[in-house]
Amino acid sequence: MSNSKNKQVTTIAAISDIHSNVFALEAVLADIKRRNINQIVNLGDILYGPIAPKDTYALLMAHQNDIITIRGNQDRQIYEATAADIADNATMAFILEDLPKAAIEWMQALPFDYHLSEDIYLCHGSPTDDMVYMLENIETGQPIVRDDADILALLNGIESAVIICGHTHIPRTVTLSTGQMIVNTGSVGYPAYEDDLPIAHKMQTYSPHASYALIKCVGAEQGTIQSTKQDTSWQVEHIKVPYDYEAAAKLAAMNGREDWAFALRTGRVL
Repeated sequence: MSNSKNKQVTTIAAISDIHSNVFALEAVLADIKRRNINQIVNLGDILYGPIAPKDTYALLMAHQNDIITIRGNQDRQIYEATAADIADNATMAFILEDLPKAAIEWMQALPFDYHLSEDIYLCHGSPTDDMVYMLENIETGQPIVRDDADILALLNGIESAVIICGHTHIPRTVTLSTGQMIVNTGSVGYPAYEDDLPIAHKMQTYSPHASYALIKCVGAEQGTIQSTKQDTSWQVEHIKVPYDYEAAAKLAAMNGREDWAFALRTGRVL
């Protein structure tokens, strides 16, 4: 992982929410390789899942010099897991048994957020809380885009022109009244889920495809980002990548998660 906080880029490939799905990650990285990309960023929730945590970690380590990575809430939950958490969660027990110690230490060392440049800010959920959905209100049980003022409040003073996030698994781009643009990459490896917190809700993409986003600085000189406050604009492309989701679903089912298997095959929750 690069430590440079001012790395100059033209086109960013943003991935998030891999959730141990090495099959989806392989396909996404292969798709990225075919494109003219200056930097890959990974926004967290990397190894939590009943698919292939160890293999996912190994694949990321093979590309670690190419990817800037931050942590997500479920990365943190893995290394913060108590004995009670593990006893109550068979998936967590599987993950911790599968992962080498080095993977836990790697996650512990990941930053909460990252300023890729003056104009590009990375976080998993929101700038202050990795559990908060920055763009969606889920009070109805389904995701509804928040009001402009509510999103600005959640930004908590972040003034970057482009904010890239994950967490919800829903690919989305929202432009605010300030001209700022928020890009949610969607999920590489887990296209639908339901959660009871903070209230019961469902997040569904209705497709088994792996998702990621391309963010391009239009008008920038090659290899640089000019000030967005004047004449530079941003182009966003949400990419849907086909992959062998059946292989991922079979592993999830084998590890006792038929709910994950259904989501992986359909992009829906049961």
